[in-house]
Amino acid sequence: MKFATKTIHAGQPSEPETGALVAPIFQTSTYEQEAPGQDKGFSYSRTNNPTRQRLETVLAELESVQFAAAFSSGLAAENAVLQAYARPGDEVIIPLDVYGGTYRILNRVFQPTGVVVRQIDTSNLKTLEATMSPRTRLVWIESPTNPRLLINDIAAIGRIAHARGALVVVDNTFATPVFQQPFELGADIVVHSVTKYLAGHSDTVQGAALAKDAAVFEPIKFLQNATGGIPSPFDCWLTMRGLKTLELRMQRHEQNATAIANALNGHALVRCVYYPGLPNHPGHDIAKRQMTGFGGMVSFELDGTKDEVVTFSSSRRYFALGESLGGVKALICHPATMTHASIPAEARAELGLSDMLIRLSPGCENFEDLVDDLLQGLAEIEQARSARKPAAAASRR
Repeated sequence: MKFATKTIHAGQPSEPETGALVAPIFQTSTYEQEAPGQDKGFSYSRTNNPTRQRLETVLAELESVQFAAAFSSGLAAENAVLQAYARPGDEVIIPLDVYGGTYRILNRVFQPTGVVVRQIDTSNLKTLEATMSPRTRLVWIESPTNPRLLINDIAAIGRIAHARGALVVVDNTFATPVFQQPFELGADIVVHSVTKYLAGHSDTVQGAALAKDAAVFEPIKFLQNATGGIPSPFDCWLTMRGLKTLELRMQRHEQNATAIANALNGHALVRCVYYPGLPNHPGHDIAKRQMTGFGGMVSFELDGTKDEVVTFSSSRRYFALGESLGGVKALICHPATMTHASIPAEARAELGLSDMLIRLSPGCENFEDLVDDLLQGLAEIEQARSARKPAAAASRR
């Protein structure tokens, strides 16, 4: 079954009793039992729910594994994985460029319990090998990373981690299973902020953790029930609706991102463009090898001031200023004050996360409208600068 067919057919048969093409939402908390302990596979919706079960089946199919657990948010999914596999004294390795929420949960929640966090350049394999120790439990990577779209060699990292007995966790939110299959590259666990591309319409918050090995998955599934961080049946239904167009949407997202990256690359007011589809991107060759597309996110550093960044980000016609990504409507974000604000300023500077960085999530609009919107914003900065020069000269006279 090809990918686009899976999004529509996998785990989604017509409802058997009525023949409804789209299954109903099982909005129930509990289920009648035939006798004590004798149910029909469902006893209480925290433990299992038919709508959530359908979604988990689809998610597993899309990542080509058997096991998936849906959570109430991406961070709830991350929390379950970390609770399962990061105990006091264990070490977790993460990239320098990493989602602010991942940084926060590790440094503010798990590190105080005794978990040791090692934040390194995971794209440097020699550095990774030198950092690993017998206490390394997880190597946690993103590829592409958030927010600078850096690339990690998943297969090479997997070989190093597995040789030392560590598990590899891949956050596949940015690439999605449309463009990247981490399990085929050696990942042990994959996490998603389902909120983003998988649901795709900015109308639900959800997460997922997947595994290919039953023994690896069992502790995560246990924690899904034991800690109760589950999504509602309605949210699961919304995500299944969104998944049906996932491949189509990702194709448009990538088309728009490519056009934007090419338009910004080399612009006088743009210091650097981060997009793995650009030949000058440092991870371009690895991305070509491990991905079937370069994704829909673009970040760039403005060659300007923080005030210009704020004005640019706040005044776009088609890019709404917001903290999420992956929806059909374009979003623009200033990571330093939004998604990555939980990282202290000194740490952001050390990690290479500039205050001039702007992150773009092109939606499914026409790419010409999106490009024009961004170029107009840059032109407005140039015009404002030009207007200030005569005024400054006059004041000196």
